[in-house]
Amino acid sequence: QVRLVESGGGLVEAGGSLRLSCAASGTIGTIDDMGWYRQAPGKEREWVADITSGGLANYADGVKGRFTISRDNSKNTVYLQMTSLKPEDTAVYYCHAHLRRSYFAAVVSYWGKGTQVTVSS
Repeated sequence: QVRLVESGGGLVEAGGSLRLSCAASGTIGTIDDMGWYRQAPGKEREWVADITSGGLANYADGVKGRFTISRDNSKNTVYLQMTSLKPEDTAVYYCHAHLRRSYFAAVVSYWGKGTQVTVSS
């Protein structure tokens, strides 16, 4: 099986920084794009950022200039460096990945269980 495990969440003051990590483990063929979503209580889960296997990154408008997504393919890990954090960034952050068992297999979507990020004002 494939598992995505997030880490690095915590409590930080507004203006501070955190780095989230998400490591994929298990039976992995090919990891295509990886990304981050977040969900605050009572709100819909929203897309934050994603990155292709080749390192091309995209960001939601609300985090551009503050967050940086990166990945280490040798470690099957994606990172989210968050700076200039705001209280509205408070949410559970979920890792997401598209994987293929082999080059010819169908793409399957995987989710981590989330890590809490809390930004105090």
